[in-house]
Amino acid sequence: MGQIVSDVTDILEYKDAKKSAKSARKEILAQMAADETEKTNLIKKVLASQRAKYGASGVSGDGITQGAVLKRLKSETAAPYEEKRKNNLKKIKESAVKKPKLLQSLLSRLDDIVG
Repeated sequence: MGQIVSDVTDILEYKDAKKSAKSARKEILAQMAADETEKTNLIKKVLASQRAKYGASGVSGDGITQGAVLKRLKSETAAPYEEKRKNNLKKIKESAVKKPKLLQSLLSRLDDIVG
């Protein structure tokens, strides 16, 4: 009887752990999306200020390729966000919950009983 209670407890704990892991993953993914939006906005802001600076100094934007400037800005601003992204992905992998091995547990107990 005690083993049944133990198995039921394992199942309930697994369900609770699975719920908490799911909510943690959602939270991490939401944070990653917010970071990506923040990074994009930062790049746009820096690009706009750079255009304004060039315009104020009398340089026209015709000779500047927007793609090259944008690529450079992305590479400059991506480093801190990339590290944060890697850490978040690691947290997601760590939040995985292992299923209880009930069948294996039952079979080993059956072997003990049968002997």
